[in-house]
Amino acid sequence: MKTAVIGAGGWGTTLARILDERGHHVTLWSRREAFAETLRRSRENAAYLPSIKISSSIEITHEASALEGKDLYVFALPSQATREVIRELSSHISHTNAVYVSASKGIEKHTLFRVTEVISDALGVDASRTVALSGPSHAEEVARQVPTAIVAASTEHDVAREVQSAFLLPYFRVYSSSDVVGVELAAALKNVIAICAGITDGAGFGDNTKAALMTRGLAEMRRLGIALGAEEHTFSGLAGLGDLVVTCSSKHSRNRSVGEQIGRGKKLSEILEGMKTIAEGVSTAESAKNLAELHKIEMPIVQETYKILFENKDPRQATNDLMNRDAKAERW
Repeated sequence: MKTAVIGAGGWGTTLARILDERGHHVTLWSRREAFAETLRRSRENAAYLPSIKISSSIEITHEASALEGKDLYVFALPSQATREVIRELSSHISHTNAVYVSASKGIEKHTLFRVTEVISDALGVDASRTVALSGPSHAEEVARQVPTAIVAASTEHDVAREVQSAFLLPYFRVYSSSDVVGVELAAALKNVIAICAGITDGAGFGDNTKAALMTRGLAEMRRLGIALGAEEHTFSGLAGLGDLVVTCSSKHSRNRSVGEQIGRGKKLSEILEGMKTIAEGVSTAESAKNLAELHKIEMPIVQETYKILFENKDPRQATNDLMNRDAKAERW
């Protein structure tokens, strides 16, 4: 297939390498012209994936015209920037029989759209042609061919299977799913829980605290997902429990790192200023809080995380408030 990966960060570069290894014709597009030129010359994404070589068969470009006539488009962009970038490129993206893949994990703030909904809306294409690609998959490990399993989800299962086949490699196992709502919500919401998990690390709490947080956080993810039409079992799968575990515990997790620094007393503004990558859970905390309120879903961990991030609530006070809620039976 003729494929294009839009977004040349660590994950976009990694997915481009996978598609190239599968034998597809790959174009990797960078929004920054100078960065595209650097990648083209060095054949290495030193900023995000040092020491990982980019094959000479991958076309690296900043030119929008290079995106025309592709069979598969993969959007590996920050969720809050996806609509803006698509608007810039829309006239150069094929709108006939192509498949559009979201490799992002977030919820658009002003619309509360999942990223496949953003793609469908911004391009004016049928939602059945969009696919969410998600699961526990740090680019730093996938690029080194560490065995990884993820899921491709679309309302049209044949389209999901097409994407499954496009990416499947011996070290990169892709499952298919028809629950795009559940896969995308799980992918986005686990980042909020990961920030909170990082806070427990930074504050010096123990394994008991993190285990409770992850378990009850998963319950909140599941509650909201079911209310929005997701399938319950998705939250026990790769996009749910799998990605939650890795994001709450990994040294590669940007969201956990943000939380850890907050737990140690650092201000969010300072943390974000010092980051070269995006922690999607920060903006998703606001979107998740708004979705919970809109649909009247109880999500106390998400609510407290929002207050810590945006209302400067003390993390220890937030923990105390969570622990001292009214006693109740354990329910999902």
